[in-house]
Amino acid sequence: MAQERPSYLGLLNGIAVAECRAHAYLTAWADTTTDDQLRATLRTVAAREGEHGMSFAKRIDELGFEMQEVDDRAFKEQLAVAGSDLSDLDKAERLGVRAQLEGDPLRFFDDVFKDHSIDIGTGELLGRYIAEEHDTIRRLRACYQALVARCEAAAAAAPANSGTAAPANSGTAALEAKVDALCCAVEELRQIVCAPAMATSAS
Repeated sequence: MAQERPSYLGLLNGIAVAECRAHAYLTAWADTTTDDQLRATLRTVAAREGEHGMSFAKRIDELGFEMQEVDDRAFKEQLAVAGSDLSDLDKAERLGVRAQLEGDPLRFFDDVFKDHSIDIGTGELLGRYIAEEHDTIRRLRACYQALVARCEAAAAAAPANSGTAAPANSGTAALEAKVDALCCAVEELRQIVCAPAMATSAS
């Protein structure tokens, strides 16, 4: 007899897929950047995303189902961009991160716990995941604002007739260092919303 499919299984699958993919392209970016600060940040965030992905895949398995991969051309393009020789600034822009900074990419989760059928184990996992994602975004936003302020201060201090611009590498590359990780959350939500229904693996 087929096992009953939980109403929130698609959500779990979407998170698992998105987090595993975020781990992949953030790691690819970390492997190609020459900015030490950016590399450290990317690896830290990639580790967190990878742990999230595997934890949700494990929970899906515990519920008696299998994580279902989604064929997504956008992910393939993200992976190619992250591993390319483009500048860190170009990578951040092509990954669509900058436009999301002023938004609230986690607002999708505001109503998650209105589903009262969520079991205790899944609820604990979702709660930790959401809290960590909010913390990541708060930190990234604070870093971004500090980097912008430093860049503006450097530009204001430069002689008006020098014909030179404020240094970009220290501000811009580090900017993507902090900004990049936000694409994890953005990509997660996009895939969560679009995640297809899962097929059961147990009968």
